[in-house]
Amino acid sequence: MIFRNGSGRDGRLLVTSRVGGDVVEGAASGQPRRGFGLTGPGGGPRRPRFRLIRRLLGGGAAVVLLVTLAGGLVAWTKYEQLVADLPTVDGLRTYQPPVMSRLYSGDDKVMAELAAERRIFVPYSAIPARVKNAVIAAEDQKFYTHGGVDPFAIIRAGLSDLTVHRGHRPMGASTITQQVARIMLLGSKQTLSLERKAKEALLAIRIEQTLPKEKILEIYLNEIYLGAGAYGVGAAAQTYFNKPLDQVDDAEAAFLGALPKSPTNYNPYRFPEAAKGRRDWVLQRMAEIGAISDSEARAAQNEPLVPQSFTRPGPVPGSEWFGEEVRRQLIERYGQDTTMQGGLLVHTSMDPHLQQIATAAVRDGLMAYDHDHGGWRGPVGHLDGVANAGQWVPALAAAARPPGMLDSWRLGVLLSPSTGEIGWLEGPAARAEPRTGRLLGRDMAWMRRMRAPHAGDLLMVEPQAEGGGVALRQVPKVEGALVTMDVRTGRVLAMVGGWSFGQSQFNRATQALRQPGSSFKPFVYLTAMEQGISPSQKFDDSPVSYGTWHPNNYEKDFWGPTTLHDALRESRNLVTIRLAAHIGMKAVANMATSLQLVDAMPHVLPAALGAVETTVLREAGAYATIAAGGRLVTPTLIDNVQDRDGHVLWQPPGLGLQAAATPGPATPASGAPASAVAAPQSASAGGQTPALAQAAMAAATAAPADGPVLVDTRPQVASPASAFQIVTMMRDVILRGTGTRAGQGIDRPIAGKTGTSQNFNDAWFAGFSPDIVTIVWIGFDTPQTLGKNETGGTIAGPIWNRVMKAVLADRPKLDFPVPQGVTLTRYDTGMGMAMDAFKPDQVPGISADLNATATGALTAEDTGAETMPDSESDMAASPSAAPAGGPATGPGAVPGQPVPSAAAPAAGGDIGMGGLY
Repeated sequence: MIFRNGSGRDGRLLVTSRVGGDVVEGAASGQPRRGFGLTGPGGGPRRPRFRLIRRLLGGGAAVVLLVTLAGGLVAWTKYEQLVADLPTVDGLRTYQPPVMSRLYSGDDKVMAELAAERRIFVPYSAIPARVKNAVIAAEDQKFYTHGGVDPFAIIRAGLSDLTVHRGHRPMGASTITQQVARIMLLGSKQTLSLERKAKEALLAIRIEQTLPKEKILEIYLNEIYLGAGAYGVGAAAQTYFNKPLDQVDDAEAAFLGALPKSPTNYNPYRFPEAAKGRRDWVLQRMAEIGAISDSEARAAQNEPLVPQSFTRPGPVPGSEWFGEEVRRQLIERYGQDTTMQGGLLVHTSMDPHLQQIATAAVRDGLMAYDHDHGGWRGPVGHLDGVANAGQWVPALAAAARPPGMLDSWRLGVLLSPSTGEIGWLEGPAARAEPRTGRLLGRDMAWMRRMRAPHAGDLLMVEPQAEGGGVALRQVPKVEGALVTMDVRTGRVLAMVGGWSFGQSQFNRATQALRQPGSSFKPFVYLTAMEQGISPSQKFDDSPVSYGTWHPNNYEKDFWGPTTLHDALRESRNLVTIRLAAHIGMKAVANMATSLQLVDAMPHVLPAALGAVETTVLREAGAYATIAAGGRLVTPTLIDNVQDRDGHVLWQPPGLGLQAAATPGPATPASGAPASAVAAPQSASAGGQTPALAQAAMAAATAAPADGPVLVDTRPQVASPASAFQIVTMMRDVILRGTGTRAGQGIDRPIAGKTGTSQNFNDAWFAGFSPDIVTIVWIGFDTPQTLGKNETGGTIAGPIWNRVMKAVLADRPKLDFPVPQGVTLTRYDTGMGMAMDAFKPDQVPGISADLNATATGALTAEDTGAETMPDSESDMAASPSAAPAGGPATGPGAVPGQPVPSAAAPAAGGDIGMGGLY
């Protein structure tokens, strides 16, 4: 292309460089003009200035941008990882801290506490302002203004940590919200790291966005561990000052605020100076933030820091067996976590006064038996060099208490074997004072009869209140158990599970399966009464044999035809066996299981003499059922269980209150309003029969409308008439029979039965008044004989007597109610006059001809005669039903009654299994 200037270039674009500017030569005018072209010194193009620097700056900016993007990507990725692993904070909205459960005795006093963490929850509104201010002043002064994280505190802590010497504890910068995040959501046992701190910060921000400040502070003050087993400020106030939280003053509140930093290092018992110094510092900080005035801070700083020892409630002395059984039942029903941390309020039926009486009665009975049968077993240890108090006092203070030693006993050292002088220590270990006294003369004789004592022997003794003497004691080897309960409701009032809970936590009242011996016989007789047999019915008391089994009476004599009344009163084995054979062991077993005495039992005749296994608590329920007129009574230790808000979670089934309905005729079930005939929420274990449901409906509709109605849905396992017949017969057991020692000095209507198992291994006494039943058992943990002629009446009877006297002392005098249609008649049994109850179709004093009413011979399935075990050890393997076999036959034989064996001795033979007396 040719331009106007004749060149191939446009002259308007030609640029030359001159000092002063660029000149553009115009093609048309030929005059130079200022332009923007660059030329070099020689007229050529000039290179840009600072080109390298610009390139370096541009490259640096690009690198910075790239690094920033990469760092941001990495940070975002890490943030996503942290956020993905963070727990949710939604659960904090409905925060319920682990709170200890409390057991209350029957008088509504705390008898024990169940706790994995001892905490008393205090809502925000109930926390005093001085406590809140103290904690905020010490832990997080900007709590109400920051958003979960305090950046300035973090910078300050970082600079401080850089300047402190190695070995010093790093300065903390966590806010209260961060501590809540760590304690509640992350766990306080995580290893300290930047990642954990980042999680705390993120969670703290989330918590602040989710919860108000008041809720965050409430969680913190109830969750924080403050030493000495106390969690939260409520428990800490009680632990350190033995007062509720709302009664602490400024100085005490400041001490509570001082503890979160380090409960161990500021323990007032171990480090009183450090604790006071930290408290004073908190008071100063409280004054700085305006929570208190300077004068109030100085006054509080002048107060001494004197902690008050707190004694944790319970267990009530002697209540350990009861409380532990309640704890086991709660864990079985609600699980470990709810029981120990759910804040349950458990109201039990235990009577503290009666519990102490029962515990003392059992222990005294065991000691009396051990004293008479065991003898003194020697010292529990020995100390050398006891010439003076300076030698024996420190040595005795260091000696360990033997297991099973009671709290009222003292570990003493024998100073003089000739005079019986003994020394012991009285008072707390830190301030124990030496005391001396002399052993009682009878104890010296008892001790010397077994072995010679030596100076320095360690003995268990009990100082006597009168006379200044000292009684010799030793832990018995024999064990015992007792249950006392209310007849009508089944509420267990007292329970003793052995000699010492500290020595053995095995509860012999609920966990030990033992043979009841002759205390089982009333249930055999109750079965007979249910079949229409009269108390005056006679059965033959003569020798009998089943194969190699030769049962006999305890006295090894025979009375011939004997009424059931006399047989039960004197615990005649042979009459009981013939009665069980007649009515059938299947019926006896059904009665025992209906009474919940056993879960199952073999259909063999030795079981009629008590060769089965049951517990003291179960037997208490079975005897209470008889005393309650045949209405099933299930023992209960718990009156009700409430959650932390007071809502009832559980109460014993069977008995319940409901609103009274308007009087009027019962409405058919199909048209009755649900509210008018509503049964209690919980049904009894045995269920509610249609007849009982109709009875409950009738009671509800016929009751007055001005009060609640008690509805009893427990099953009727025996008729009231039959149960009353057994009660009347057992009253004579205590009045004139084997249980006379149990009834001495009691002028109330009472009934009972002795029980002694084979070889005198178990001694029982089971008895009741119209409103209270008590069962006592004595035996060894590993079954062995208690000694010849050591029966339930002689060993267990006196313990029963002592407890029942105490129970009945402050109760009104009641009599056993006579059921409708039953006639009480006094008649001659052939062995004296007796009072018995008879049903309308029974003739008082007459023994009916059972052959005339027999429907057929009983089979071996009823008697179990063909599979009679040869020994007690065979009982466990005995089948519940025997194979076929022949019934008794012969002249004068009663169906179901075996013919006496000709091979049996005329007056003796094996005593046989089961009950003896």
